[in-house]
Amino acid sequence: MDIKEIVKEKYGQAALRVHTGGSSCCGATPSSRCGADPITSNLYDAGEKSGLPEAAVLASLGCGNPTALAELRPGETVLDLGSGGGIDVLLSAKRVGPAGKAYGLDMTDEMLALARENQKKSGIENVEFLKGEIENIPLPDDSIDVILSNCVINLSADKDRVLREAFRVLKPGGRVAVSDVVVRGDVPAEVRRSMELWVGCIAGALQDSEYVDKLAKAGFENMAIEPTRVYDIEDARAFLADQGFDVDSLAPKVAGKFMSAFVRAEKPLR
Repeated sequence: MDIKEIVKEKYGQAALRVHTGGSSCCGATPSSRCGADPITSNLYDAGEKSGLPEAAVLASLGCGNPTALAELRPGETVLDLGSGGGIDVLLSAKRVGPAGKAYGLDMTDEMLALARENQKKSGIENVEFLKGEIENIPLPDDSIDVILSNCVINLSADKDRVLREAFRVLKPGGRVAVSDVVVRGDVPAEVRRSMELWVGCIAGALQDSEYVDKLAKAGFENMAIEPTRVYDIEDARAFLADQGFDVDSLAPKVAGKFMSAFVRAEKPLR
């Protein structure tokens, strides 16, 4: 099974858990304590969550709050890559107002069904959820003002293609405003090799400098990476728990190297 199929299966299971009253998190397994997940916990304030269905909040698998950092403006058209249960799409739709629109793109049927159900419950109308892959965005060139993504690009095995597609669909002057997990420093090879951690948002993370290089290669300018949460040694233990690793020896080697970050970039005007 390739990475894409593993991600699809894992996130489909996460959506189904929410349907049965459970919660979900980046590296969720049936035994994991998602509320304590060092990546996905405490991302949205009470004011933001108060106007959304509980299922949209429970299904959040992100590592940041890109809608709060993206400075969305009324009338803009927004696309969320890997929209999951729809929390960032619904928040974006409220921020851009009725003159704007928010698209969500996801490849997982269970997440799309959950997102559409959440939209119906919310009563927010300026939203459309699309089925597709972030490597092949089903939207025309130069059609989007802002691209969001929340802990999803690092799950792709072809990040260059994702960024090229993002560049294609953005309007000239459009911007990327992505929350993602990034790495500073060397990471043990055994962590990189773990598919379970890849699906959990860790193993697929790019070096911060590599992220900037890939954005530039895709054509973007004015790139910036702003750390929003750096994970300490206890967080590292949480990442590595139940993965079959010698946690005591590995945790010090990854502590402080993984972080959630806000990634910004702009498409040149021409």
